[in-house]
Amino acid sequence: MPRRLARKLMLSITVIVVIVAAVSGLVNIKTEERQLLNTMILGADQLSKGISSATWHAMLDDHREAAYQVMQTIAEKQGIDRIRMLNRSGQVTYSTRGNDPSVGSVSAIDLTSHVKIDGTGKGQRRLEMVTPIYNERSCSEAACHAHPAGVKVLGVLDVALTLESVDREVDGMKLRVLLVTGVEIGLISLFIILFTRRFLSRPIEALVEGTKAVSQMELDRPLVIVGSSEELDELARSFEVMRERLRTALGEINEFTQKLETKVEERTEQLKAAQKKLVQSDRLASLGQLSASVAHEINNPVSGVLNLSMLMQRIVTDDGIPPTRLVEFRKYLAQVIAETSRVGHIVSDLLAFSRRGKPQRAPADLNRIVQMTLSLAQHKLKLSNVAVEASLTEGMPPVLCDPSQIQQVVLNLVLNAAEATQSKAVDKRQGRVTIATYVDGGMEMLTVSDNGEGIPPENVARIFDPFFTTKSDGKGVGLGLAVSYGIIQAHGGDIEVKSEAGAGATFTVSLPLEPTARNGGAAPAGKG
Repeated sequence: MPRRLARKLMLSITVIVVIVAAVSGLVNIKTEERQLLNTMILGADQLSKGISSATWHAMLDDHREAAYQVMQTIAEKQGIDRIRMLNRSGQVTYSTRGNDPSVGSVSAIDLTSHVKIDGTGKGQRRLEMVTPIYNERSCSEAACHAHPAGVKVLGVLDVALTLESVDREVDGMKLRVLLVTGVEIGLISLFIILFTRRFLSRPIEALVEGTKAVSQMELDRPLVIVGSSEELDELARSFEVMRERLRTALGEINEFTQKLETKVEERTEQLKAAQKKLVQSDRLASLGQLSASVAHEINNPVSGVLNLSMLMQRIVTDDGIPPTRLVEFRKYLAQVIAETSRVGHIVSDLLAFSRRGKPQRAPADLNRIVQMTLSLAQHKLKLSNVAVEASLTEGMPPVLCDPSQIQQVVLNLVLNAAEATQSKAVDKRQGRVTIATYVDGGMEMLTVSDNGEGIPPENVARIFDPFFTTKSDGKGVGLGLAVSYGIIQAHGGDIEVKSEAGAGATFTVSLPLEPTARNGGAAPAGKG
């Protein structure tokens, strides 16, 4: 069964036409055949009655030879197969064929004629008209007294006509009907094909092409269907309205999308600028936390340098440095150099942390970043009575990052851990902060743990939210962990926290390794 609508329609209508034409032809053939047979029956009846009339006087005068001669003459006409006469007992008294067998008693034959159509054994048909011969009064009162008056039927006249001409006419009629039916089917099928292609297939194909164009977002191709049908024209107009509206809506969507992209780009730039300011603000906030301890750290060597300078001034006389005190002077001078180098190192670390450079990523040693951060926060940790334990795995591959930003993350985590242990310092117990680095698969890991009071469970899910803080007023604004989270996410890593009440907290930072070091870095190590 075809799947295309036009082919289904053509096939269905063609089958219906074939069935109707075949039934019509068959009915016509049967009707014509019946009319021909009725004509033949009427002719056979008239012929039988004519023979009876023609032989009546001869039979009445008992001139049988004359009657037989009449029947023989008539039997020689075209279309007559035979003429025979049978008596009441069924014996053939005369037949134009000569040796016809008897057929039995004919006493059952009534006053109506009997018609029968059978074959001749040669593939032909014939019509047999059996007409009874009644014992009329003139016959029963004749001089021959051959038949008494009590006998009603004397015999029958059997006339057989060949139906060869009828069969030829029927065969010719069948051929003509078949040809006419074939021509009708062909013409109707051709008309159906032309009609369906003109008014159905082509418009539907145009509609299909239009829908494909719309599905491919080719909305500038109009759909034109002219002179098809009212329904398809209405469908095409509705489709065109839909296409125009869709094109208009798509244009509006594209315009809106462009405006939205422009606004998103503007907002993104604004967010980037805000993020840079936020990172710098957090850096300055961390710098502010370190300022007091750094100032105290610098004050000690500067005071020492002042005292040593005063001592060296006393040693120097108008004649220079006494030879006996030259070793002492050199000792003081070496101490001055050491203390000023110490100040320079502290200031250099502080300037490196506070310097606002352009963010850039490069392969960096995470252990080196941790060591620089601990050096920067060392004095503050001492003042806070916090001990630092560093377990750094050696031989770790470089990680692709912005060292300045990662240092800011490490400093935020270390300072937060130190502040979390202040309750220990109040109880005269030393707080402890543990820092560890190791490689786990394709990630470089950093953990910062403390032995403070831990984070309440209801606050764990919020500690990375901006401006969320549990510190007292004036000690923080809740940006440190939020900024750290943003920095780690921007590096393609992740930061997690685990905490138990009274057992401290552990922050775990994971950073992806440099692509060249993912497959060739150090093997994963324990946390040391």
